[in-house]
Amino acid sequence: MRLHRTTACAVAAATVGALALGSAATAAPGGHHGPPGHGHDRHEGVVLEDLDRGLVAASTSEGVFLSWRLLGDEVTGSTETGMAGTGFAVYRDGRQIGTVTDSTNYVDADGEATSRYVVAPLRDSHPGKGESKGNGKSHVRWGERSEAVVPLADDHLDIPLNTPDDGVTPVGEEYTYAANDASVADLTGDGTYEVIVQWSPSNAKDVSQKGYTGREYLDAYTLDGEQLWRIDLGVNIRAGAHYTQFPVYDFDGDGRAEVMVKTAPGTKVTTYRDGEPTRERYVTIPQDDREAGVTHADDYRYSAADYYEHVVEMFRDWTDYPEVTSGEWPATLEEAFGIEPQYDYPLSDADARELADYFMDVYAPERSGRNDLRTFEGFVISGPEYLSVFDGRSGRPMDTVDYEPARFDDGLRWGDYAMSRIEPGNRVDRFLAGVAYLDGETPSAVFARGYYTRSTIATYDWDGESLTQRWLVDSGWTPMSNPFNDSPHGVPGTDPEFGSITTQGFHSMSAADVDGDGKQEIVYGSATIDDDGSLLYSSFDELPEGSANPGAQAGLGHGDAMHVTDIDPARPGLEIWTCHEGGAWAPYGTAMRDAATGEVLFGAYSGRDTGRCMIGDVDTDVPGIEVWGSMPGGSDGSGTLSATGERLSASTPGTNASVRWAADGSTQIIDGSGDATPRIVAGDGSVLKTLDGTRTNNGTKGNPSLVADVLGDWREEVLVRTEDSSALRVYLSTEVTDTKMYTLMHDPQYRVEVARQQTSYNQPSYPGFYLASDTDWSQVPIPGAAQ
Repeated sequence: MRLHRTTACAVAAATVGALALGSAATAAPGGHHGPPGHGHDRHEGVVLEDLDRGLVAASTSEGVFLSWRLLGDEVTGSTETGMAGTGFAVYRDGRQIGTVTDSTNYVDADGEATSRYVVAPLRDSHPGKGESKGNGKSHVRWGERSEAVVPLADDHLDIPLNTPDDGVTPVGEEYTYAANDASVADLTGDGTYEVIVQWSPSNAKDVSQKGYTGREYLDAYTLDGEQLWRIDLGVNIRAGAHYTQFPVYDFDGDGRAEVMVKTAPGTKVTTYRDGEPTRERYVTIPQDDREAGVTHADDYRYSAADYYEHVVEMFRDWTDYPEVTSGEWPATLEEAFGIEPQYDYPLSDADARELADYFMDVYAPERSGRNDLRTFEGFVISGPEYLSVFDGRSGRPMDTVDYEPARFDDGLRWGDYAMSRIEPGNRVDRFLAGVAYLDGETPSAVFARGYYTRSTIATYDWDGESLTQRWLVDSGWTPMSNPFNDSPHGVPGTDPEFGSITTQGFHSMSAADVDGDGKQEIVYGSATIDDDGSLLYSSFDELPEGSANPGAQAGLGHGDAMHVTDIDPARPGLEIWTCHEGGAWAPYGTAMRDAATGEVLFGAYSGRDTGRCMIGDVDTDVPGIEVWGSMPGGSDGSGTLSATGERLSASTPGTNASVRWAADGSTQIIDGSGDATPRIVAGDGSVLKTLDGTRTNNGTKGNPSLVADVLGDWREEVLVRTEDSSALRVYLSTEVTDTKMYTLMHDPQYRVEVARQQTSYNQPSYPGFYLASDTDWSQVPIPGAAQ
């Protein structure tokens, strides 16, 4: 079955408010360079990590399996089965036992548990002796022998973790800790990855859920379990998937990665040595806050009594709101609540309390039985907000600036009081973060706030001394006639250029060079921001029959999952596969778009919240990468689809996480959520690996801590916590592959996708080219990393 194809509308930077049928946004200054082409091309100028060989050995039933990295600058071209480049000599206990030229795997049938292995790149038929060359910013080892390794007892490595102490909330609730999301980066400059682990308390909350939470922590460990530091974000950062996003990257090109994260008064870092804490340092409170009396002892969490007083103050000051004085909002709260006028304005304290009682006890419960504002507590809806950068090796706080944009209020202007569910601190406190090569050379940090109503994206550069903002995108507020009874979703913001991006953001975002100019754009769900901070497009289309408003134009809208890569190799450039939760107000439940233009290539209406979707090469008999989503059974768009929208099967694989595990380059699915043991499952449903003794994270979402090319060859490892979080377990595939491919970490898009993976609703990482079981290797770009 072929799905309905349609031409989408894109709101372009040059035609804001107009609908440009069937075309992309206008080009950014300097001209549109077209979508990424095919064929070999080095990513000139992009500065990526100087990695070591990443050699790993594991005991298997067939002997000792060895796997190592082919570095990006060692690639010289392609063959029919992979990339051409350096060959390798394999040594056991100082004696050469083999030569490998067609892959980066080897199985030593005679290996033993105590054997020591080394690999060395061949140069003119001789093992290299450690020559090197520079790339202007870092030093690249070329021809260097690997460090010696001994075999793992099995196909996994356990990294011991230091679990934080249990805690008790201010209302006496006890909580424990489990390891959650993770990221990797070279924190020490030795070419080996370290692991950054986020600790989540058992009482972590969604932003829509009330209650106190424990603190969030970020730890750094070497692969052998040495703890480097711990960042304690403090009581003024609430715990939950939407709050703390932590891109880890070498932002200044000095060979050692930094950590950027949202902080607040009370955030501190502890340095460790030999397993013991040695030094404690707080982030620097900016001078204006210090002069205002802000200290690290401040606690901005609201109790139920605090929130009541907050509402009283909000009501008492009602006539001071600019929206009230301008006539945009009701002049009185009685008018806002739809009751008879009773009070003189400005309100006295006593009258403000009477109205606060009415609002909490009558108006809010009548709007929804779930509105219990008398027990609203645990939120942080006032106080300073910061963005801090930490040294990767020591954890030392190096710079702290005000977080932009600030929350401004408790969510009133963000629409948190406008819907039937009254949820202060919800839309205002939804954060995303990632990394992008906006100038085509050096990485910038990307931080976003809000996506249902007001939507903002700020980018930052770090030069080793100071944090500076590159640009800020802001949709402006979504106008409301009554902040206590309105429908702000899907309403354009007030900004003339970016107003169309409201309700278009997702619970994740990606960085990809969608227009082929060598610079990465920010794929912000149903909209894309160009590298210079201008609007490339915001995707709209016509609502179909059966929807809430047939024939009307509507944004494709918000969704939970997004996948950006070359899905269909038969057409130029990258594609975006998304699912959307707008139901009857969204043109599509799932949609495939041209990443360069935002045009919908194919899609299907669902009429409901379509919460999950995934892509992967799960059917190796069909060209391209398959796509699927949680569409209504039997409807258009349901089942597993080809890259061109043909239905291949009525059934679908899982949608929580994927991994490149198999030797043939196909995609596998990771299933298992909650207390279920995770498994790696092939496209046909067969179980390839059961990850015994481990657990995934984030409830029903079932995310591993990380899936990335961390060790060995180009395939991905799966990082999951043990059941008791005493260790982070790194699983590697020991299936021998005859595909020779450079480490995926030397593809710019894949590398920043790994840094982004920990954000909010974790999504897989994808390269900026077509990678599957039927890859035409002549079309794979040759990295210019570490030139």
